[in-house]
Amino acid sequence: MKQYEIIAAFGVIACLFTSGCASGELENYESSPFLLSQSTGCLSAESRRTNPELPELTESAGLSDYLAYAALNNPGLESAFNRWKAALQQVPQAATLPDPRFTYQYLIREVETRVGAQRQSFGIAQLFPWFGKLNLASDVAMHAVNAARQRSESARLNLFFALTDTYYERYYLATDVAVTYENINLVKHLESVARNRFKTAAGTHPDVIRAQVEFGKLQDRLLTLLDLQEPIVARLNAAMNRPVNAEIPWPSQIKLEDVRITDKQLLTQLTEQNPEIKALDFKITQNKRSIELAKKDYFPDITLGLNFVDTDDSTVGNPRDNGKDPLIAMISVNIPLWREKYDAGVRQAQARYYSAIQNKAEKTNSLSAELKLIVYHFADAERKINLYRDTLLPKASESLKATQTGFQVGQSSFTDLIDAQRILLEFALAYERALANRSQSLAKLEMLVGREIPRTVNQSN
Repeated sequence: MKQYEIIAAFGVIACLFTSGCASGELENYESSPFLLSQSTGCLSAESRRTNPELPELTESAGLSDYLAYAALNNPGLESAFNRWKAALQQVPQAATLPDPRFTYQYLIREVETRVGAQRQSFGIAQLFPWFGKLNLASDVAMHAVNAARQRSESARLNLFFALTDTYYERYYLATDVAVTYENINLVKHLESVARNRFKTAAGTHPDVIRAQVEFGKLQDRLLTLLDLQEPIVARLNAAMNRPVNAEIPWPSQIKLEDVRITDKQLLTQLTEQNPEIKALDFKITQNKRSIELAKKDYFPDITLGLNFVDTDDSTVGNPRDNGKDPLIAMISVNIPLWREKYDAGVRQAQARYYSAIQNKAEKTNSLSAELKLIVYHFADAERKINLYRDTLLPKASESLKATQTGFQVGQSSFTDLIDAQRILLEFALAYERALANRSQSLAKLEMLVGREIPRTVNQSN
């Protein structure tokens, strides 16, 4: 067999052995339900980037349109997705053997042997890590991929909450502006009534001044609200990767939805579904497997190789095997001599493992406490909605009408009328604030539990 044929044959064998090891790991990984469920997502994300079909944010657009727009166009979400894709590419790298090593030697001074002079040699060698090392390295990389996937999901949930929270804040701003306009018109009317009564000596000049002061306060409030619209719109546009000054219509009315879920169910879903906690679970398993991988350093790696020596014909006769090219099989192992180094590697992996366990406990405790606080805010908002809608707002409206009637017949003072109008304004805004707070708290709960909370639309709303 010619020298180049031998080297080529060995190279083919080494490459087949290398790809066989790697493809076995990748085949198992790619056949997992996790990757299959995500592979379609990768393709759809690629197609979205090349030709995104963004929803139109018209006056009829709802919150779902804003969320869809952000999911397709937000750069932070795209960044998290690409971090997951980058981690995914680490798996085939970890599961593959190191590159074979080719060696060429040229003898500056030919070595004369019995069968002829040796001029040059060729060699190829392949390092094989100790049994189980590749599988462990692949497992470590796979768990890192799963953790990155959960962090990507956490980024999506955080984006959706931030957008939802701002959306409902803008809804409250819209209702605040509308209610303030109504009260400006009412006070303007009351001011004209007070001025007419003063002209006919039926009222006093301080009544006119009080109406004008109240009118000025409401106008100042309106200007403040209108100025606040710009930064809130900028926050919405930033979440959707639009120009900060892009026009966004006012949100429509909030649908009051019934939510039936207990604190215990929410806490269970938090520990089981929250992507931050799930990412830490994968991190714990990754570090645990890293301990086993570090212990493999106590064992040697094995290198197999072939060397071919190019030999000329002998110049001193025709001996047996004249000009025959030697083919040498080679095996070598590294000697794991520096035990303290490997002990340190194991201790390092163990410290990371215990750190991940404590990190998960800390995150779980923190998120559980936050969940309890949000549940309180949600229940408090529901209580306020029922209180203002069913009791305080009807009574405040009735009080204003009665005070207006009494004022017209001289039984109520103008101060009573202004106070009744102010109370109705405060109650109306408190009701709308409670509606927005309830929706914002519900969005925060969904972000924490990592899933949509079942709800039904309250038909009485």
